[in-house]
Amino acid sequence: MSARVLPLRRPNGLRLLDLCCGAGGLSMGYHLAGFDVTGVDNRPQPNYPFPFHQTDALTFPLDGFDLVHASWPCEHFAKVTAWRGSRDNHPDLLTPRRERFQASGVPWVIENVTEAPLRPDYLLCGTQFGLSIRRHRVFETSWGGGGDLIPPCWHHKGLLAFAHKGERAYADAMGCTWMTNLEARKAVPPAYSHWIATQFLALQGRTAA
Repeated sequence: MSARVLPLRRPNGLRLLDLCCGAGGLSMGYHLAGFDVTGVDNRPQPNYPFPFHQTDALTFPLDGFDLVHASWPCEHFAKVTAWRGSRDNHPDLLTPRRERFQASGVPWVIENVTEAPLRPDYLLCGTQFGLSIRRHRVFETSWGGGGDLIPPCWHHKGLLAFAHKGERAYADAMGCTWMTNLEARKAVPPAYSHWIATQFLALQGRTAA
């Protein structure tokens, strides 16, 4: 279930680095907006559809990229961690890495669960993009948000609930059709990052692919 063979798109000439990329849900959104995407994760990602480095995302060089995205592990902040164990068993990787981004001078995006201490420049939900899922995620950006408006959430009765028995349907509803069920558990819909990319490109006087 791999998507390594993708439709060729004319890139906008900008390079995107996706740290803690997982199987590439958010990477795909940036790709669809026209970015030349490179992913980094400390675990193998056999279905990741773009150039990939299995290495430490915490220290990977940021030089040469026009935009850096990071989805640091959310266990330290997520409510589900408190239900299943202790948040103290998971370090806060977000706060010190944000400081690194701020010192780099490279435009950046950080994504995480809504409980994370991020400034909600963009708070996105699947229903805002016509998807039959909820999956709220918050994005903090170096440019502070703004741009075009999107509709508010609409959590209607037909939304798919995240339940292990329905994982395949949930993954497909997110637009993560190339992933396995397990890979999709922590994935974020490509529609979210496509939206973020569109806002960034507008600030640059460019348009999405």
